[in-house]
Amino acid sequence: MSKSYYRALPRIWAERSGVFTALGDEHRQRILLMFERNEELTVKDIVDASPLSRTAVTHHVRVLLEAGVLRAEKRGRSVFLRPCPKRVLEAMDAVHDYISKEL
Repeated sequence: MSKSYYRALPRIWAERSGVFTALGDEHRQRILLMFERNEELTVKDIVDASPLSRTAVTHHVRVLLEAGVLRAEKRGRSVFLRPCPKRVLEAMDAVHDYISKEL
């Protein structure tokens, strides 16, 4: 057992914790799962397809962007969102590697 609470969280997990926080909410999971392969959506597209308000969708999208789970690209007046599966896979790999070392 680690003697220090602050050292209990492996550094690599701490670097990836935003991904798990972002994916820990059901609305954010649903937003992420709305994207088809190679598809880009706008906040308006997500609002139109969900029961959430624009404010709520914007909040959830911001959390996903900050975690690196979504990426945004502004083109003209529109901002297009697309998933970043690499970021999620990196977080999952970090957990897998840590668990594999412990077994």
